[in-house]
Amino acid sequence: MARGHQKIQSQQKNAKKQAEMKKAKGHDQKTAAKAALVFTCSVCRSQMPDPKTFKQHFESKHPKSPMPPELEGVEA
Repeated sequence: MARGHQKIQSQQKNAKKQAEMKKAKGHDQKTAAKAALVFTCSVCRSQMPDPKTFKQHFESKHPKSPMPPELEGVEA
């Protein structure tokens, strides 16, 4: 095991290496998932990844509300 000054140097080197790896990674799963949620429900503001899911959500959660125009031609 390293002691004293060598230990501190090793910790600093490792911290720098970890920071560079994190920077090179770019994005994580959370941001990628957020970018995939394209459709937003106008009633409850929940987000869906595709029009089929959006239409299913709208039919089940908001049956009394009028269907948005972007969902008219979509088959569920």
